[in-house]
Amino acid sequence: MSEHHVNIDAAPGATPDSDAAPVTDATAHDTVHLANGLSCSVPTGSPLAKLLKSQRTWVGPDAKARLKILRAAKSIAIVGASPNPARSSYFVGTYLKQSSDYRVYFVNPNAKTILGETAYPDLASLPEVPDIVDVFRRAGDIPAVIDEVLAIGVPTVWVQLGIWNQEAAEYGESQGLTVVMDRCIKIEHARFHGGLHLLGFDTGQITARKTIR
Repeated sequence: MSEHHVNIDAAPGATPDSDAAPVTDATAHDTVHLANGLSCSVPTGSPLAKLLKSQRTWVGPDAKARLKILRAAKSIAIVGASPNPARSSYFVGTYLKQSSDYRVYFVNPNAKTILGETAYPDLASLPEVPDIVDVFRRAGDIPAVIDEVLAIGVPTVWVQLGIWNQEAAEYGESQGLTVVMDRCIKIEHARFHGGLHLLGFDTGQITARKTIR
């Protein structure tokens, strides 16, 4: 297995534009893509899944750098935002609207409104170039999203917790993008601002301590 990508499978019936399944789902599996073109599904917490994740070589911004990104940003666009309250993108969008000062935009060509706001069909249709594009799409969709991000000049792409595409991350960085991957922007913002348990969505991934690591 010389090459692989690991990502949380989308929920059954999810469309390519819907967000990834909530990371708290006990049935979550990692889809492992092998170098020979085959793939298999393994439980997220299994030793094999942990081993594959440990073999990742790309390293994104550390905690201090992520804090700097979040503090500098004024606007965030959520690609793959869903109007479904059961989706993790809905939780994240709700949190960002209610617990931050960011201007929040939702991108989903299959929705008209999300959380009372206009849903835009693509990034090019937004009224401004956002500082961060937060992505809730399958791992295989990330390269296309990065191309959209580059086309409009967004400085940072943030790929949500449970989604990993190392080649896309490396490509984005080679084009001058700041890339954060496999991190929940809601958890990270709450971690730095003392609101880890607000609005639910407590994954147990980190503690409530404010220590920056």
